[in-house]
Amino acid sequence: MAKKDERQLSFEEAMARLDDIVSQISSGKVGLEESLTMYEKGMELVNRCREILEGAEKRIEMLALRDGKLTAEPMESGGEAEQSSE
Repeated sequence: MAKKDERQLSFEEAMARLDDIVSQISSGKVGLEESLTMYEKGMELVNRCREILEGAEKRIEMLALRDGKLTAEPMESGGEAEQSSE
């Protein structure tokens, strides 16, 4: 099976590949030249993740539009909004 082009990877796939690259370089089992090549590939993956996150941020901003105005509300810590007991 052929590997996907980095521009087609999902965020999770890109992060998994990036994690693999970091593990391989950190192991010390790859030479300098291969480490540099892997580092370059890792930076491409980082850029792909940034693109995806920026796209997600724009989608969230679009969804947050109310009455023609962008309402920016901070996210609750823990990922869940506090619920009132009333």
